[in-house]
Amino acid sequence: MPEPEDVAALPFERAIKELEEIVDRLEKGSVELEESIAIYARGEALKKHCENLLKSAEQRIEKITLGPDGRPSGAEPLDVD
Repeated sequence: MPEPEDVAALPFERAIKELEEIVDRLEKGSVELEESIAIYARGEALKKHCENLLKSAEQRIEKITLGPDGRPSGAEPLDVD
């Protein structure tokens, strides 16, 4: 079995896909105990990585402000709370 990629280097889409595959395997119960522990730990790392990527993306999103004439007049940080 090939060595898994470093979680920190994975783009969001690949990390979330791998996380979904891990959840599916664990839910089916089709893996031995030792492998379950290993993939669970990788799943936790993938989850944290995805959360960090989403948080970073949210911080970069800006809301476009409109002037009195309805035309874009600038941008301000998007309130994500």
